[in-house]
Amino acid sequence: MKKLQIKIPLLLPEIPDERDQCVQKLMEFLRYKEGIEEVHIVEEKENSVPQLCFHYDPEIISIDRIQSLTGQTGAEITQKIGHKLVEVDGIRHTRHARHIERDLRDMDGIMEASVSASGMVRVEFEKTKVDETDIVKVLRKEGLGILDARVSAERFLQRAGRTKDAEENATMDKKEHDHEEGESHDHSHGGIFGKNTELIFSIICGVLLGIGFGLSFIESVSSWISLSLYVGACFFGGYFTAKEAIQTVAKGGFEIDFLMLVAAIGAAILGEWAEGALLLFLFSMGHALEHYAMNKARKSIAALADLAPKTALLKKNGKIKEVNIEELNIGDIIVVRPNSKISADGVVVDGESSVNQAPITGESVSVDKEPIENPAKDWSQEEDVKDENRVFSGTINGNNTLEIKVIKEAKDSTLSRLVELVNEAQTQKSPTQRFTDKFEQYFVPSVLALVVLLNFTFLVIDETFSESFYRAMAVLVAASPCALAISTPSAVLSGVARAAKSGVLIKGGRPLEDLGVLTALAFDKTGTLTEGKPKLTQVITLSNVSEEELLKIAVAVENLSDHPLAKAVVRDGKERLNGAQVPDAKNLEAVLGKGIKASLGNKKVYIGNLELFVSLDEKKPEEDTKEKIKSLESDGNTTMLIRQNDEYIGIIALMDTPRKEAKNTLDKLKKIGIKRMIMLTGDNQNVANKVAREIGITDAWGSLLPEEKVESIKELKEKESKVAMVGDGVNDAPAMANSTVGIAMGAAGSDVALETADIALMADKLETLPFAIGLSRKAKSIIKQNLWVSLGIVVILIPSTILGWANIGLAVLIHEGSTLVVVFNALRLLAYKK
Repeated sequence: MKKLQIKIPLLLPEIPDERDQCVQKLMEFLRYKEGIEEVHIVEEKENSVPQLCFHYDPEIISIDRIQSLTGQTGAEITQKIGHKLVEVDGIRHTRHARHIERDLRDMDGIMEASVSASGMVRVEFEKTKVDETDIVKVLRKEGLGILDARVSAERFLQRAGRTKDAEENATMDKKEHDHEEGESHDHSHGGIFGKNTELIFSIICGVLLGIGFGLSFIESVSSWISLSLYVGACFFGGYFTAKEAIQTVAKGGFEIDFLMLVAAIGAAILGEWAEGALLLFLFSMGHALEHYAMNKARKSIAALADLAPKTALLKKNGKIKEVNIEELNIGDIIVVRPNSKISADGVVVDGESSVNQAPITGESVSVDKEPIENPAKDWSQEEDVKDENRVFSGTINGNNTLEIKVIKEAKDSTLSRLVELVNEAQTQKSPTQRFTDKFEQYFVPSVLALVVLLNFTFLVIDETFSESFYRAMAVLVAASPCALAISTPSAVLSGVARAAKSGVLIKGGRPLEDLGVLTALAFDKTGTLTEGKPKLTQVITLSNVSEEELLKIAVAVENLSDHPLAKAVVRDGKERLNGAQVPDAKNLEAVLGKGIKASLGNKKVYIGNLELFVSLDEKKPEEDTKEKIKSLESDGNTTMLIRQNDEYIGIIALMDTPRKEAKNTLDKLKKIGIKRMIMLTGDNQNVANKVAREIGITDAWGSLLPEEKVESIKELKEKESKVAMVGDGVNDAPAMANSTVGIAMGAAGSDVALETADIALMADKLETLPFAIGLSRKAKSIIKQNLWVSLGIVVILIPSTILGWANIGLAVLIHEGSTLVVVFNALRLLAYKK
């Protein structure tokens, strides 16, 4: 395992000492995340700031991901480490991507580099040692075009949306294409025929080879004409192969292109010009078709950009004006006409309509939208906006006009974040891909050693040197691991693209593969398996206080809290009070997992579960009160006992009902092989058991504090090896960070959920989960099929060529055929059905 160690100054808001409990919580939070080996504070300080030392595997987790996770604990890591995503043009195939990756990693100051054949380059670097412009220069030296030197979703969307308009594409904004001051860049990186140069050269090679082969049967035509055509075919077929081989050898490496070139030259030396030309034709055509197939998957991701509207109708001072979406500010009011795209994330302030949210959330049924209750309020910082009031950029309005208040700028919209994260996901390698990369590092030198030995078989057996040399060249072709190199990246790219189309964000190959082998799922209860909207079911008085007075006290105190149960008490309590005046409470103090305390007038009010009062003081609730609470909880209620000073004055009961789709979804999960489904909840065990029985959950673990949920996940990982945690990505962040795969539901509109989760279900729909797992299993299956095909062909071809059963022509035909088979097999994921 490749490991890196990095020390980073840690800034913890309002925390003077690194021994503070919050620092320990941060370290505990990160320590069990997959890919992080160790987290600890080191003695030396930088500018009097504590140093946090990470030992991590950059192939599994990136610094950017660590920074996102750290943010969930309220800490900030200083920006000592740069994170850069660059979109390039000119990467011809997976092996070429690996060359670039190695060159970047060789730079001083580069901590990690990952390059996708799709054209995305991710680099993490120490800012004190390397500059962003240095990275761009290295990429240019590789012959790549820089489409975007600093990928932001905003520019990606702008550019991708323009590609349909050739004229506009030719006069793109200079700012977007000048990658260094005063320097613009040509984007036709393919050669004299642009991006299709390799394909056209391959076709020319095939035509010359065909004509030369045909003329060789005509006796009246001189043999040198056919030979000239073969030489021409070798030039066109071998141009890009030779170019890449020379670049690789110059850096001390050996790759498939070098092996093919040596084999072709060897055939020519033996006088087999036609065979050498055939080899280069099939190899170059295979490359070109591989590039075409991978482009198909890339276009599925780029299609996300087509969702983005370019302009919006801004309503200002009673007038409507068309503006670019980049000009919109938070708080602006935009008008969305019937059957048109919504231009920004926002809340509906006027009008009612049905909105097609499928482009973002994957939902097949349109969602009804209505105006929000308080249009004047600043909703930009609110996470808890009802679905019927919230709209997303890129979704499609129905038959009525809507007026929308903008709550996010274009660069921060849900669509922008989705595009940015999908682009980055392309650079995240899966475990299988890392394995095949390492396998090739040892395999290619072994092949070269075998070929060298085979050149001397004429000394052992009765044959000429030419025959031994020819056999060695045939083995060289047979052993080239082209199909192996592309087998996993093509499947991962297709899987990520297919998932995004249905509103599922999968952040790279690791979660895509891991999800497919899971047998256990842990669920948060509230808002995941249940509606997340508990309702006030009973109000029981215990003294001479009236029900109305009890409700006023409860509403006054709970109004200070933002807990979902508190909000339910306030909402339903006010409804029962029917407009009656509620006093103001103050001095709220929360007791984690147990309840709250507050002052109401000159009295102290306590509201919480029985555990709160057990540890509070000697004034314990009576046995009769305890029995009433147990009876309510056995019926599935969550209870709150209320005490005023030393007197217990009442009990409030709430119930959170299971989602309608929960039982059916869990049944589907069982059918596809999920053996254990565990519900984790802070509610008491009786409530947990009742919900579990109702929806068919296999294990229900109740009365858990947030840190106990983390311990539960660790315990499950020991027993089940791999465990996914399904939650909202906000309150469940620690548990999700410690799971094998963190899955956030309802991630659309929630930056925290998008950052925290390995897999984000954009819609708040539990029924999307079987699709995500099914797609992952299909991807895993296709990756396995591709590995069997690619390795199987090599295993069959090597002995066949050694024994002389297959010549160079047949070997290259089967070799390139297997490459195309694995690529097109991977593309089947794009057609995966729910």
